[in-house]
Amino acid sequence: MVLIVASLYFILGETVRRMQPTWSEPLGKRRLITLSVLILAVSAIKLIEDVVGGESGPIDRTILLFIHGHVPRTLSGFFEAVTLTGSSWFLFPLATVATIALLWAKRRFEALLVAASVISAAMLIYLIKMVVGRARPILWDTEWYWGSSFPSGHTLAVAAFATAAALCISRIRPASRNLALSLAILWITLVAMSRLVLGVHWPTDVLVAACIGAFLPLAMSVVLELRHVK
Repeated sequence: MVLIVASLYFILGETVRRMQPTWSEPLGKRRLITLSVLILAVSAIKLIEDVVGGESGPIDRTILLFIHGHVPRTLSGFFEAVTLTGSSWFLFPLATVATIALLWAKRRFEALLVAASVISAAMLIYLIKMVVGRARPILWDTEWYWGSSFPSGHTLAVAAFATAAALCISRIRPASRNLALSLAILWITLVAMSRLVLGVHWPTDVLVAACIGAFLPLAMSVVLELRHVK
């Protein structure tokens, strides 16, 4: 995987240098984000191949049963509350308020990033669920949820919004970059874990969802920034 990412990064750099030389310097300054985008994309593709090919089944089952057997039942209420933060009833109003607030503050780039990330995440969730059609776990009694198991819609949506929010905060208040990133990772991790504790998703469902969700705003931020380069 490291070799694939390195090769893609080299190819991207050479392509930009030859076809759009004015982007070379700005892209170089965003080396970490660019590498993150490539790593997330390659990881998501590899995991999707494993899921579609049925190779992840035994590992998924083992991990899920381990979590079910070792997470105290007293934490069920906590994880049920956490998983609600990844629902459309919570995220879409939050994203709408954030977008309006950013527009009011004349931060059009940030507003576009948040709105585009959440909308594209919602579209991908429905599209992938319909195409893959993976059955949800039935290892123990769980709450019913619409659609197939793959990917985790809650995790993907939270990853998209949280990553977009962290990027926006980093642009507005650079000194808060580490705190914003840490909180985003914590939120994504807790929501992903909640889906496993509740037994409504397989581990690969949440891993792919987290990769795709984080990929969307990171890739969009690079593209949007490069569009302003003359």
